[in-house]
Amino acid sequence: MAGRRIEIRGTVQGVGFRPWVYRVAKRMAVVGRVRNAPAGVTIEAFASDDVLDRFIEQLRVPTPSSARVLDLHSARIPDETLTGFVIESSDTVGDKTLSIPPDLATCGDCRAEILDPNDRRYQYAFTNCTTCGPRFTIATGIPYDRPATTMSQFQMCPECQQEYGDVEDRRFHAQPNACPKCGPKLSLAAVDGSALPATNPLDGAVQLLKCGAVVAVKGLGGFHLACDAANATAVRRLRERKHRDEKPFGVMVADLHAARTVAEVTPAEEALLASPERPIVLVRAREETRLVPEVSPDTPLLGVFLPYTPLHHLLLAKVGRPLVMTSANVSDEPICRGNEEALRRLDGIADAILFHDRDIAMRCDDSVARVIAGVPTIMRRSRGFVPRPFQLARAVSRPVLACGAHLKNTFCIAFGDTAYFGPHIGDLETVAALDFFEEAVERMQTILSIRPEVIAHDLHPGYLSTRYAHTRNDVVRVGVQHHHAHVASAMAEHGLEGPVLGVAFDGTGFGEDGTSWGGEFLLCFAGRFERLASFRPVRLAGGDLAMREVWRITYALLYDAFDGKPSIDALPLFDGVPPESLRVVSQMIERDLNAPRARGVGRYFDGFGALALNRPVSTYEGQIAIAWDHIANDAVRDAYPFALDRSVAPMEVDLRPAVRAACNDVMANVSPGDVSGRFHNTVVAVTVEVVGALLAEHGDVPVVLTGGVFQNARLVAGIEEKLANEIKLLRHRQVPPGDGGIALGQALIADAFLGDKG
Repeated sequence: MAGRRIEIRGTVQGVGFRPWVYRVAKRMAVVGRVRNAPAGVTIEAFASDDVLDRFIEQLRVPTPSSARVLDLHSARIPDETLTGFVIESSDTVGDKTLSIPPDLATCGDCRAEILDPNDRRYQYAFTNCTTCGPRFTIATGIPYDRPATTMSQFQMCPECQQEYGDVEDRRFHAQPNACPKCGPKLSLAAVDGSALPATNPLDGAVQLLKCGAVVAVKGLGGFHLACDAANATAVRRLRERKHRDEKPFGVMVADLHAARTVAEVTPAEEALLASPERPIVLVRAREETRLVPEVSPDTPLLGVFLPYTPLHHLLLAKVGRPLVMTSANVSDEPICRGNEEALRRLDGIADAILFHDRDIAMRCDDSVARVIAGVPTIMRRSRGFVPRPFQLARAVSRPVLACGAHLKNTFCIAFGDTAYFGPHIGDLETVAALDFFEEAVERMQTILSIRPEVIAHDLHPGYLSTRYAHTRNDVVRVGVQHHHAHVASAMAEHGLEGPVLGVAFDGTGFGEDGTSWGGEFLLCFAGRFERLASFRPVRLAGGDLAMREVWRITYALLYDAFDGKPSIDALPLFDGVPPESLRVVSQMIERDLNAPRARGVGRYFDGFGALALNRPVSTYEGQIAIAWDHIANDAVRDAYPFALDRSVAPMEVDLRPAVRAACNDVMANVSPGDVSGRFHNTVVAVTVEVVGALLAEHGDVPVVLTGGVFQNARLVAGIEEKLANEIKLLRHRQVPPGDGGIALGQALIADAFLGDKG
């Protein structure tokens, strides 16, 4: 007999890992013990050497579907005389590693129970087992045991306790285990807190939804605002109350069959919809559906997702139609988490609130994903994915907190060879959003028992995340350039040390030359970069106002392309713009007053799109670009002319010839679809030519596509068609390509920078 101590790190708590180890050990006649530990799971196993070798190999590829093994280390220990294998109480002493899985969508077995009238959990909204249910959002500490969750207040009844203690039961050590006798309960109330008359709170909420009411529903990581997606009046009412004019709402449907009735869903999209993470998936809406246009106005894209809690399954089954399910907040504010908070913040928005009495420890909004050129890509990484760790190719030398971006903020904590994203925060433009950011950072630090020694932040001095970093006097602060962070996040995802050629296309990011960057070709290493090429800047007359009144961007492009004398009389875009506004914008550009220069490719999408679509205003970020993408004519194969100015460093992409050609097309009444097709082909051609020229100069290095513009499937597919067979071309999958992913890059850059300094 020989002995081994086996230490496993990864997502190995709260997923049925210990009972699985127990069953493997029994099958292989291994004796010993297994227990949760602060850093993961510890096993002390005894058998012959060859049996232990096979046992360890079994552990490297676990069968619990939600388990993830990042690292397994074994060491010899003295033999012990034992007669069996046992599961011991958790060890709370030692260095901590976050082993808690994300919240897990309801499994098939639990769903069958809540729909079975003969089951004791029939219609019970909090049914779960070791393979499904709340995890991260109820955790208050680690190891992940019931006392360290918000379920600690609920004492299990004898039947639940028996399940919990039976190693052969699928609820063995399921920490949120409960039933109608002993677990959380629903209640229905008006927004003033008074109870609403209903024998069954769930049935009462269903009746309200069927009558066109807006009902706030408490879920896993916060509250949703729900209404009937086939009721135009209800959806308009929700838009007015939430102050969300045109941005699409997410729609929850009962199952994949229901998803097919409202959207054109590909097999890859179906797989993403039905994945354990249950993200909102952006798909193409069907022209004839039961949904009203107010759900997703002015865009062919629809955000669809499936139920991921028993409460959702029951709601959808009883209502019998798709429901709008959007974050319970006023636009730009954090999602509501607590019951008292919901009563305070949702007054005037919801007509009623469906509560429950299980506390939410961590806000965690829904994740968003999309299949981009055949590849499932996470666009917003939150519920279902957080806090799943990333294993780093190179360990960081000191714990790092990366504060992320200003828009679509998500922070990241890295220590050792692992990195953890926090939940989606959103745009850091309000005090409430900053409070959520600080709250989430503090809770993650507490769960991980980590105090960062380094804080990485964006270079922009006005961002609230940057200001937060400068309030932390107990750390070393490192400013990181926005697009370097984009590229480094892709490098981290693919385990690259560098050099790589990063193509970073987005809207704006603080540059080092007095301009706003966003059309960058960077030769990147972990701790430094060289800027090789960029796009010619466009003036943003009025600053941030130009992002909403996008006619200003178009005017600036025309002003530049026609040497300060744009002829706009024949362009319908400017028909509704007051002459005085045109005069003021012209003077801003001419005199360089409140007209910062921006190189972002996203601004070119806005400017060209507004011109051809006759869309002077954008009500939310990306609105013009989405419409511009989907109207493009696939049959168009030609592109507009452009120039490359090699006389300057970095090399500059000049799209003035393309602006003049597109303007001529619009005045000649060429269809917007044809103009869009040529524009997209132009950006593809620019990217291919510049990448080819730079690789010829700097060698055959991997090329990564990153930044929010690469959420455009047409653009990605066009570049891959031209380059994928010629070079090593990489893009994001698990890390968002937009600003929600840059925190990972910030963390690695800050560590490398300090390492170089040291």
